[in-house]
Amino acid sequence: MTPAPESQPAARNGAAPGFRGPLLWVVLGFALLLAAGIAQELYALAALPLVVGIAALALARRDLLLWGLIATVPLSLNLEQLDMGGVGLYLPTEPILFGLLLLFLMDRMRGVGMDDALDHHPVTRWIQVMFAWLAITTLVSWDPLVSFKFTLARGWFVVGFFFLLVPLFRQGVKQEQFVLLYTVPLMVVIGYTVFRHSGYGFDKQAGHWVMEPFFKDHTSYGAVLAMFWFPLLALLFKPNRQALGKLGMGLAFLVLTVGLILSFTRAAWVSLVAAGGLGLLMVLGVQLRTLFLTGALAAGMLVLSWDQLLITLERNDQDSSDDLTEHVESISNVSSDASNLERINRWSCAVSLWQERPHTGWGPGTYQFVYAPHQRSEHRTIISTNNADRGNAHSEYLGPLAEQGWPGALVMLGLLYASCALGFRTYRALREQHRWRSLWVLSIYLGLMTYFIHGVLNNYLDTDKASAPFWGFLAILVAVDLELRKSAR
Repeated sequence: MTPAPESQPAARNGAAPGFRGPLLWVVLGFALLLAAGIAQELYALAALPLVVGIAALALARRDLLLWGLIATVPLSLNLEQLDMGGVGLYLPTEPILFGLLLLFLMDRMRGVGMDDALDHHPVTRWIQVMFAWLAITTLVSWDPLVSFKFTLARGWFVVGFFFLLVPLFRQGVKQEQFVLLYTVPLMVVIGYTVFRHSGYGFDKQAGHWVMEPFFKDHTSYGAVLAMFWFPLLALLFKPNRQALGKLGMGLAFLVLTVGLILSFTRAAWVSLVAAGGLGLLMVLGVQLRTLFLTGALAAGMLVLSWDQLLITLERNDQDSSDDLTEHVESISNVSSDASNLERINRWSCAVSLWQERPHTGWGPGTYQFVYAPHQRSEHRTIISTNNADRGNAHSEYLGPLAEQGWPGALVMLGLLYASCALGFRTYRALREQHRWRSLWVLSIYLGLMTYFIHGVLNNYLDTDKASAPFWGFLAILVAVDLELRKSAR
């Protein structure tokens, strides 16, 4: 039947006649609102359609919003670093994460529970203990407002990059998509950094800041690059990949490796080598219990021979250098290298702070505001400061010790143990069933371990750049474990 003449324009435009009227009023209303905003110099109103679109995605297709969020993390910008309002907020990621946190909490209040298997998983239990202790130490904090902000930020990182991603990662293809969605824009950042660095002749000092404004310094940049080295290597050797895809993965891996070398981040290099050694031991069949007993024995011997070790290390006077060999040699220099000495200063302050408040600490996020009086003259360096403007304890273990007391450090160690048990268990379960899947799980675990190892020397879980892969990789391992448990029933 031939449609009526008046219906043809609507069909051609792809919209029903009754829809065009409301749409016209919406467009006209926004135009008037935008004009009023420009007249009052309220230019933020121009972002209103984007905000409405993001809110609609959060309600209708949260998975698409999460994928878009992951892709923006490497390119996000810190307002404080850009001298915009003095607020340490990453855009556009953290406002979106805050909204997702609110929706997550609303779901819980409405009685919409998480999957029981996820809720009772050992890693989830440690995360729950972590937030319970964060809440308690926030209440008794030296500055409750600072601690509340810290706890809130930790909440939206864990919810956005762990709890909301685990259900998606139950599909194996989503795990690879997560890595690629982060890696592609990360390639852009590496290209920008290397190109900018080349303008300074790849000078080491310039290498400390050429990644700005995307990363605040070379150490956080190097830590993130190290986390993706093993997963990209695994994707490069995935069987049955077409030649063009293998070429693309090879180029991405090469760019990542070059970026990691030119980052001049010694801690990242150490973490990569240490994680690689761990992976080799796992492939050889060494048990987790054996590794932990060996580690405990080594730690005990280190404590007993600490004075002699310091004397030996103080003989190394090789400072950090543009020469990569000399730069590697400077890793153990605790006699003249300012960066290494400043870490000792920060660690000493963390221990001093813990000794003063051993059980609940000074409060989450407060270290940088309270450590200055605890600096000892013999530990101060040319880069020491009394201002709260140069980072924190430089350790994911000593930081919680100072800010949350011994239970805070214990929670971090508990999360480390749960992650190791998870990595060993999933790799061992898949090794006989599916070779590449076992190597994929191993690569994710080793990527996670580069951060745990790097965490001895630095801490970046208060940033979106490091939190996304850290909690995301942990979510992948948990999702794989849940699937293995389900298939074993």
